[in-house]
Amino acid sequence: MGIYVVPYLAQMGYEVTVVSLDDRESAPGITYLKGDAKNPAFRDRLLAQHFDAIVDYMIYGTEEFRDCYEKLLGSTEHYIFLSSYRVYADKDPVITEDSPRLLDVSDNEIYLQSEDYSLFKAREEDILRASAHHNWTIVRPSITYSTRRYQLVTLEANTLLRRAFAGKPVVLPQAALQVQGTMSWAGDVSRMMAKLVLNPLAYEETFTLSTAEHHPWEEIAGYYEKIMGLQFVTADTDTYLRMMGTDAPHSGFRYQLEYDRLFDRVVDNTKVLRATGLKQEDFVTLEQGLNLEFRKLLKEFLWGEDSVAKAMARYFGGA
Repeated sequence: MGIYVVPYLAQMGYEVTVVSLDDRESAPGITYLKGDAKNPAFRDRLLAQHFDAIVDYMIYGTEEFRDCYEKLLGSTEHYIFLSSYRVYADKDPVITEDSPRLLDVSDNEIYLQSEDYSLFKAREEDILRASAHHNWTIVRPSITYSTRRYQLVTLEANTLLRRAFAGKPVVLPQAALQVQGTMSWAGDVSRMMAKLVLNPLAYEETFTLSTAEHHPWEEIAGYYEKIMGLQFVTADTDTYLRMMGTDAPHSGFRYQLEYDRLFDRVVDNTKVLRATGLKQEDFVTLEQGLNLEFRKLLKEFLWGEDSVAKAMARYFGGA
């Protein structure tokens, strides 16, 4: 999202400071600072500048966020906290910002005791709401894709693109194929984000940043096949998890599949459209967005072979 939200904010007239782990060349309206925003000393020096707004893409554990949220909120007029639409349970057929969260309605005690992504984001939302500050906004993006960030059920870009470019198939869980998934283009999500910055309608509010478009995962897989030639085969859920080496009853990978990708994710985005003045017809379709981003890719880009890619190769006998 950052590669889009930064130029959007600059075009809107903001002076944008970007923290990056890499050396980046600054541009008109955009200053890059090399540093690790998770380093407390660096973060304290940064926050001492006091920014009009902070858009925070960092991922914090619950206690880590509890230790630093006061400094974050006290160092800006408007703090935008990146949560996730994964906090939602599957109680409502259409998700709104008032839909129940897994943290509040799940009866899986072992899951609730974990630091799963869907849970620590919800706990950090609660920390903001319980604070004495009124200058925060919570945003919950749906699955968001861009040039080097694609997802298909639980699979990520490095696995999808390595195998597509090599003419090799991937495995998908059969149970997910008819489940409705929502994937939003990073450019559209970033426009929503940018238009919430210092927006009077955004303070002490929560927004799902998402397209209203949704498709069964099988149909989404068809877009990948059409656009990049990716083929797939299916396996039952237990086989799929064993293949990934994450079949433990309480693994985070299993939670991602069973507490999100196997939930129908259909989003009502009228609240964020109303606050930003955007319209659903302003957004690219999923097929258009995937085409747009895929055209930017270089096939010679070296996609690292992580444990998932290796597991996929083992499943196909080393291929």
